[in-house]
Amino acid sequence: MKPSLLELLRSVDTPTVCNAIEVAQGKRGFNAFTRGTMLCSAPDEPAIVGYARTAKIAAVAPPTEAPDVIRERRMGYYKFMSESPTPSVAVIEDIDYPNCIGAYWGEINTTVHKGFGMSGALTNGVMRDLGDLPDGFPVVAGSIGPSHGFVHVKEVDTAVSLFGLTINPGDLVHADRHGALVIPIEVVDKLEAAIRKLLQTERIVLDAAVKDGFDFQSFETAWSEFEKSRT
Repeated sequence: MKPSLLELLRSVDTPTVCNAIEVAQGKRGFNAFTRGTMLCSAPDEPAIVGYARTAKIAAVAPPTEAPDVIRERRMGYYKFMSESPTPSVAVIEDIDYPNCIGAYWGEINTTVHKGFGMSGALTNGVMRDLGDLPDGFPVVAGSIGPSHGFVHVKEVDTAVSLFGLTINPGDLVHADRHGALVIPIEVVDKLEAAIRKLLQTERIVLDAAVKDGFDFQSFETAWSEFEKSRT
């Protein structure tokens, strides 16, 4: 990914990227995004952008495997995350969903993953320690809760499903307070231009709407120009 694209993606919200993907594809109907409401630990920070490093966890019930097996898998998980390419995002499916109780993302785990150089975390599970999480590592989660339960790693480097979105290892993810999406690989080279075109097109209506004397006639004129410019 070009540095200029990464910088631009971090500066815009996920709805903008969602629309820009359709501009790049030249059609409506892009649907690789989450469904439902998600929560963001740092809604005012830049968007999370990165290549997915995936895993599955569980927390409602104690693990049934031997403790040394659980520990070995946990350490393998952290080694896997520490070797992430830059930029990267931890994408974790809690298989207890929709009955998740284990806050995998608290002060310690977020600080560790940030230390590994990762950009943030995306999960259908639980986060906690709000107010104590490190700056520069947003978490977009399914819920907030106080307990870690019996949280343990079940799988590493596997396809995961979060709020109706399937994310495969290595997928390019964009996420913020609105949810998350996977950027199709075929639009990456066109996405920077598509975002800039989209932002420019939206100004047609937005600028008209804040001018003195704005009325239906001026709206109709601006909207007609807007429709000619958009996908």
